[in-house]
Amino acid sequence: MNTLLRSARLGRNAAPYDVLVAAGRVARVRESITAEPGWEVVDLDGRFVLPGLWDHHVHFDQWTLARERVDLSGAESAAATARLVAERLRTRPPEGELPLVGYGFRDAMWADRPHRDLLDAAAPDVAHVPVVLISGDLHSCWLNSAAARRYGWADHASGVLRESEWQPILADVNRLPPEVLDAWAAKSAAAAAARGVVGLVELEAPWPLDAWIRRVRGGNRALRVACGVWPSHLEEAIERGLRSGETIPGTDGLVEMGPFKVITDGSLNTRTAYCHDPYPGLEGDAHPHGMLLVPPEELVPLMERAWGAGLRPAVHAIGDRANSLALDAFERVGARGTIEHAQLLDEADLGRFAALGVVASVQPEHAMDDRDVADHHWAGRTGRAFAFGALLTAGARLVLGSDAPVAPLDPWITIAAAVDRSRDGREPWHPEHAIPVAEAIAASTRNGRANLAEGDEADLVVTDDNPYEGRALRSMPVSATMLAGRWTWRKD
Repeated sequence: MNTLLRSARLGRNAAPYDVLVAAGRVARVRESITAEPGWEVVDLDGRFVLPGLWDHHVHFDQWTLARERVDLSGAESAAATARLVAERLRTRPPEGELPLVGYGFRDAMWADRPHRDLLDAAAPDVAHVPVVLISGDLHSCWLNSAAARRYGWADHASGVLRESEWQPILADVNRLPPEVLDAWAAKSAAAAAARGVVGLVELEAPWPLDAWIRRVRGGNRALRVACGVWPSHLEEAIERGLRSGETIPGTDGLVEMGPFKVITDGSLNTRTAYCHDPYPGLEGDAHPHGMLLVPPEELVPLMERAWGAGLRPAVHAIGDRANSLALDAFERVGARGTIEHAQLLDEADLGRFAALGVVASVQPEHAMDDRDVADHHWAGRTGRAFAFGALLTAGARLVLGSDAPVAPLDPWITIAAAVDRSRDGREPWHPEHAIPVAEAIAASTRNGRANLAEGDEADLVVTDDNPYEGRALRSMPVSATMLAGRWTWRKD
């Protein structure tokens, strides 16, 4: 069916236009279009129409699971977290032998330290129930004694495991029947569509491609999904002849092969991002500069193998030293791709992104979550942290994402953080690195444009307010979302 959108505003100060959608594309944009019999006619009454929004870095199943878990994001201490867990154990304990799983604690600025004894003491009557608490950055977990015994860490000093130590635990707590996770994923996809999302780069580990094929064929058709693959499944992807950007047959163009994801260092909140300078207070730690998880002698061959097979590298790097090494690897391989996060950068590396054709895939809301942590753990260096403005000035291309569930899968929150560098009424943090709203919108689309043109895919978002004015971006009211010419969400 053809759809005629009447009185749609397509730019900051644009007069209303009519937009005809036909065969899944923007067929015509005119001051006035005469409707023909059988067309759907929607009067937008001057609402704003933009290209549909993409989240360029998502762990979708993790986001879906986090929506069902104990929310720890508001806890301001280890003791407060333990009280939340104790309350949930008393009121809604898990069934059978399942562990209680919580998500979202951030301990970098806590006055007290997480320890399994705190969890044990908070709910002694149910201390036999395993408790697994996942950090907000997905780089560590906190276990009670029952969980430590269950997962083979009974002798661990604190019950707080970092990086690769806890990955098998994550895999275990994420293991649900496919029909259950698929049902939850459908709800999550609908929630994303309600915020104007038409597509996402899925970087869930190790490779969710077949799950998304199953979901789309089962009726979950709210999103386009580019599925990244991790090193453990790289050879399988190559054997299947898959190349980044190619659509998967039988999915109506909704599922495509994504990038090759490699994590080279840790995170700021876990103090494992790999930096030139040591973290304060970690001078005697085994990893005072953070952790280099994939050194250059391993990274370069991996990237060469992927790039040679048509898979675009997406390299996680957060610390300044990790980013330098990642750029070195791109230069040696001659690959084009993304650095995921690019949170702390040497000034000498800013211009290398554009020179090497490397895209900075950044998550602006992390700057709001981490500003106090960065001021403490990166003291004296925050002028080059989350340096979006400096990257743009140096000619780099930015794409924006959430890293959901680390930040909400809501592009308007992402755009607001990039534009305002502020949240909760606080003064903007390093406002010199704010970017214009049109740039932030463009970086949240698939083709890097903030405007529509005839011939574009009819992936659209309709907003009640003018997003270019930059007011109340975080709560931007979305009226409707369209994907390939069909509505995936409508308010009315």
